[in-house]
Amino acid sequence: MSAIQFTNTSNPDIIELRKVSQTYDHGKTWVIKELDLLIENVPNQGQFVMILGKSGCGKSTLLRYIAGLQKPTSGEVFIDEKLRAEDLPISMVFQQYPSMPCYTVLQNVALPLEYRHVTKKDRLAQAMEMIKLVGLDGHQDKFAKAPDLSGGQLQRVALARCLVTNPDIILMDEPFGALDTRTRLDMQLLVFKIWQELKSTIVFVTHDIAEAVFLADDIYLMRANPGQIVKNFHVDLEFIRTRETKLQPRFLELVNEVERALMDITS
Repeated sequence: MSAIQFTNTSNPDIIELRKVSQTYDHGKTWVIKELDLLIENVPNQGQFVMILGKSGCGKSTLLRYIAGLQKPTSGEVFIDEKLRAEDLPISMVFQQYPSMPCYTVLQNVALPLEYRHVTKKDRLAQAMEMIKLVGLDGHQDKFAKAPDLSGGQLQRVALARCLVTNPDIILMDEPFGALDTRTRLDMQLLVFKIWQELKSTIVFVTHDIAEAVFLADDIYLMRANPGQIVKNFHVDLEFIRTRETKLQPRFLELVNEVERALMDITS
């Protein structure tokens, strides 16, 4: 299956990966080879993009390129139609809970603002706004560690810390993989609500097909050896997603369509 071709529309480009490749053994093996990805900014809405693919195909590597945590062996990364600057901060939420356990929830969420030299009064006020947004009001003085907080609450801390800088781009690398089914659904609904409010562009890596269909505007499927984006699904569900969305016939049809396509790619 060949790589898909991206077409520019009149909407501004917010993320573009242009012919990016990755090798760790001087070209003997290519993890990613001349991969293209184009994500446009939909005015007054943003974009919610999901990336699906088997383990090892390079999904998380793409996020690290966008975040500036890794440079491709070759190729270019553009943010807002400009070559990615090394000092450009882009927020990323990981599957693990990377909080500072010796800090409170409030101190953890305010930390990015401290690095930006925001005054203490302002950063604590902004951090509290995000804590309320993610549903942790009342927990701000607890330490960000188990058993003081549950796994779902710790992931909410990570999300609030990501949001406190008002990012235009949010990267999420299997952030709910370690959560139980009920907590995972609650977090999916929370992220969707936040996305509607902020109108950011979210790029989300997952192995969960139903999660991808539930949240995304667009789903991109990756093959491995070498990594390439080879299939796109535009999710034609209603814009507002609720628990009942997962019961709709079209939702179930899309889950089956994406699953069949993913099996064809990985077989």
